[in-house]
Amino acid sequence: MSVRVQPLQRGAWTRASAPSTIGMIGIGLGLVTLFLALPPVKVRTAPLPVAIGILAVAAGIWAFTRGEHRLGGGAVVSGVAGIGIALIVLQANAARLEGVFVWSALIAATLRYATPLTFAAIGGMFSERSGVVNIGLEGMMLMGAYFGAYGADVTGSWVGGLFIGLISGALLALVHAIFTITLRADQIVTGTAINFLALGVTGYLYNQHYGNNGTPENLPAVPDVNLKFLSHIPPQGLGNFLYNSIGQLNLMVWLSLLLLPVSYVALFKTPIGLRIRSVGEHPKAADTVGIPVYRTRYAAVTLSGALAALGGVFLSIGFVNSFTENMTAGRGFIALAALIFGGWRPFGAFAAALLFGFSSALAARLPDLSASDTAAWPLLFQTLPYVLTLIAVAGVIGRSIPPAAIGRPYVKQ
Repeated sequence: MSVRVQPLQRGAWTRASAPSTIGMIGIGLGLVTLFLALPPVKVRTAPLPVAIGILAVAAGIWAFTRGEHRLGGGAVVSGVAGIGIALIVLQANAARLEGVFVWSALIAATLRYATPLTFAAIGGMFSERSGVVNIGLEGMMLMGAYFGAYGADVTGSWVGGLFIGLISGALLALVHAIFTITLRADQIVTGTAINFLALGVTGYLYNQHYGNNGTPENLPAVPDVNLKFLSHIPPQGLGNFLYNSIGQLNLMVWLSLLLLPVSYVALFKTPIGLRIRSVGEHPKAADTVGIPVYRTRYAAVTLSGALAALGGVFLSIGFVNSFTENMTAGRGFIALAALIFGGWRPFGAFAAALLFGFSSALAARLPDLSASDTAAWPLLFQTLPYVLTLIAVAGVIGRSIPPAAIGRPYVKQ
């Protein structure tokens, strides 16, 4: 007896996929709403973005009521946010608006702000893929920032600062590994202690070596990579845009971009990467086939600290060219959020880092929209990256699946 399988009807598939399609269209309309209020659009009036924003909200509600909660809710938020931001932006002086939304400058700033997050997030990926939670990324970045500046000062070379900063982060990560892997301490508590330890150590050493004078003004800095040839790409406007966007970036920005494919290949296309992932998913099975669980986790956590420290090194001698106490200012936690948001994968984490980097770049420029000299507005705008972090993490709860054995100490049988 033969069984005949009925082909899937095109109409049924269309009805099932309609809510998600409408939800995505709604999100797109919300972005269009915001775009119509910003340069380079020359004619900016309220009715058009408001009308499109209302369509985005309507599409979101339609999709939400038909079971597509994620995309439907995203479309509603996108439409409401687009209308709100558009109305605020349209109140600004046109000259101020065009001064703030210089897209080439925003792209360059986004990449700079995303670089320390990228280093730390990729570092956290190696640790957590091996099964060890690393919320000590903040402390490791801070150690890298201080010892990067101190090393550059002592050796008279940014290369010396880079390696000394990298080693300091690796050593701090080794402490984290000893407590969490060998002593089997609670990984969250240990990571928190690492952050406080780094804050105390760097604060003490900074005051001991530099006091009230601060780090020297002529601190050796990681150089920028000047791609002057980009400005000659025709047409002239495109060439200048590319040069101003990516033609004058710091060397460590390019290193962070190079790290993405390297880390992807290392973790997902090599035997070493398979070992790291296996001890993070099922350490007992990995141990059974001869993979050294403890040694693999030690190596992954130490590498995590070294990479996170590079993010700190960039902050001190690649970005601001100085060190101040607690200069990482929560970036390690934002990097951890980027890692979770990106599904513990390098390119996903980088996309999230770009999102947070853009919010930081925008937050630094938004105060210029206001003609008021009130000090409260700039402080309020600076909270934008952290608010976005909370929204992003809340949005992936229940959907982002971590390594199966993460946070669980392994006891060799």
